[in-house]
Amino acid sequence: MASSTPTGKPEADVANKPLHVNHTITGTESSGLTGKLEADVEIKASPEQFHDMFANKPHHMHHACNDKVQGCDLHEGEWGKVGTIVIFRFVLDGKATQLKDVIEAVDPDKNLITFRVMEGDILKEYKSFLFTLQASPKSGGSGSVVHWTLEYEKLHQGIEHPQTLLEFVKDVSKDIDTHLTKPN
Repeated sequence: MASSTPTGKPEADVANKPLHVNHTITGTESSGLTGKLEADVEIKASPEQFHDMFANKPHHMHHACNDKVQGCDLHEGEWGKVGTIVIFRFVLDGKATQLKDVIEAVDPDKNLITFRVMEGDILKEYKSFLFTLQASPKSGGSGSVVHWTLEYEKLHQGIEHPQTLLEFVKDVSKDIDTHLTKPN
């Protein structure tokens, strides 16, 4: 039986299993324009290491996955603090992409951080976009499970669910894990 993390979510019982990813698409019944995508990615790094990269060192991400992330700049505030504004530059579907995000929530005890997109390429198709990631310890061993949640409101029905963006954050998670766990 899986134990619970401080958030009440069950820890993953995945010791010595290969990388596993789940994702689901859900939408609200009221408008059909809002949706949520979720994915779990098993990593070898500790929850604290992974959270630290996104909360306090996102400007180091390009070292881990320079084919995907070109950089992250501090626009306003302090790394890892609510209200901080950061600009992410990355390649999505072969195109240079930029997002200006505000950190809406940071909980180091739960290894959780939430970014809300304020400006950028993604808002050409979405009215609002929220990224939440939480790293939780695996049960029965070292490593973590990173849970990504993408919540969004599409501008109209013709816009696809951001499945390629979900795949992107999963791939970035794997690259960051490799970077964090490589021998010195």
